[in-house]
Amino acid sequence: MRLYIFALSALLCSITGFGQHKSQPITIGETVTLHSEILQQERKLNIYLPQGYSPDSIKRYPVLYLLDGSMHEDFIHVSGLTQFASFSWINMMPECIVVGIANTDRYHDFTSPCDKKEYKEIIENNGGSEDFTSFLEKEVQPFIDQNYKTTKSKTLIGQSLGGLLATEILFKHPDLFDNYLIVSPSLWWDDQSLLETTPLPYTSDKSVYVAVGNEGKVMKKVARKLYSKLKKVSPETTSVYFRYFPELDHGDALHQSVYYGVKKIFYPEKRD
Repeated sequence: MRLYIFALSALLCSITGFGQHKSQPITIGETVTLHSEILQQERKLNIYLPQGYSPDSIKRYPVLYLLDGSMHEDFIHVSGLTQFASFSWINMMPECIVVGIANTDRYHDFTSPCDKKEYKEIIENNGGSEDFTSFLEKEVQPFIDQNYKTTKSKTLIGQSLGGLLATEILFKHPDLFDNYLIVSPSLWWDDQSLLETTPLPYTSDKSVYVAVGNEGKVMKKVARKLYSKLKKVSPETTSVYFRYFPELDHGDALHQSVYYGVKKIFYPEKRD
């Protein structure tokens, strides 16, 4: 009986020993809440900071601004891709800060005003794109530049309705970003009216990468139409790229588009 009790005690101690452990959170950056006077909302920014980032360092980083940047949307996988692509043995892009703008109502924020019945039935509360663009320009970008070690290089990533907004910003506020990565843009909105407008002129250096998957006739058509328009109207200071992914659809086109897009945008001479 004593032997049995001893063996049982030893087993319990062993189990307890295996159960003992230390844990700590995995940290890749931080989330900040920014009060927007323009939008009259509290808006969250999810911020990825490269390994070794220090506010006391002299090193500064380009910034990727990611639409649909909530934690449950595209922030995590785009941040991971950014880390991978900046490894020294990969060298597809420099180390970057990623700023994911979390959504509250993307249908409102990413669309221009449209009162046409068929579009009001799709998105009743549309029309917030200009205010959201002002929010990016006058509140988000200044906040990031004032609080983080940034260079002047700014890249915007947008997919679907986010791609629609990225295109609108490129056409109407081109110098707000240096590079535009536009994936599966929902340019069907408002009878493709944005594609009928003339982009504002600019002289600064830019790269624009347009990508689309096998997403149906309309989506493929408007993406190719955007690329063709940009090739015709963009100044010589702009590099315009296009890639079609026949094996991908609207749900999974973003990740590979960003992967190949950053190659072209940052080091075009090194990669196909």
